[in-house]
Amino acid sequence: MSEGERELLLLGLGVAAERAVTVSSYLEDAGYRVRIATINDLPGRKPQGIVLDISPFSDDGWGKLLAIKKNPQTRDIPILPVYLSEEGRVGGIFPVAGFFILPLDTEYLQKKLALLGMTDDTEMWDLQTLIVSRKGEESVAKAMLAAGFNVVNAYTGKEAVALASIGPYYMAFSLLMLPDMSAFELLEKFSLHPRIRTLPFFILMKNELDEGEKKAFSREVSHLVRKKELTRDEFLAALRRR
Repeated sequence: MSEGERELLLLGLGVAAERAVTVSSYLEDAGYRVRIATINDLPGRKPQGIVLDISPFSDDGWGKLLAIKKNPQTRDIPILPVYLSEEGRVGGIFPVAGFFILPLDTEYLQKKLALLGMTDDTEMWDLQTLIVSRKGEESVAKAMLAAGFNVVNAYTGKEAVALASIGPYYMAFSLLMLPDMSAFELLEKFSLHPRIRTLPFFILMKNELDEGEKKAFSREVSHLVRKKELTRDEFLAALRRR
């Protein structure tokens, strides 16, 4: 077993380490080694993943997400976004398959999908990718076509749910903010449909966010969380789906 094989890093907590107590206990019960970390701790480490607080109470969770995904040294580390309340209760978990930064590095996208084993069957099967964006994402569409996928565009979250629920899709990409909902709300809606609840779901983000946008995205996530905290079993069930 390698050094980081069962290690998960907690980011976005800042100096409020006490907010990590509940989520750390959940993860440790599942057999993970958990460590509160900062961005500066990442280069040179190979954790199994990062659990990142993106709530309004986080220490610039969205900024840390961008920094990790923009850095070639850290962008391959899987990130699990979570919502932690001010007291550290786990209000939500968002099992995203991955994040890609716009403008898109198409070579990296194709390499990443190949490493995930998602391009292995394109020569044998007619596989479709759903891209959800208000104007369509030409660079993503071209990259997916080059990788052997067919591309279907949806221009709103509502349209994406309708299309995904009736057609066989192999994966989906969504802009972080759509005309009618956020990508996290769309992911929640997908989770309600048995056919698509496990569909690999990637989020596309622009490479800079101002403070207003970060606060707006945190508020959007706040609207999705439950009033009471997730139990350990609920949290770990969602983690296993991830």
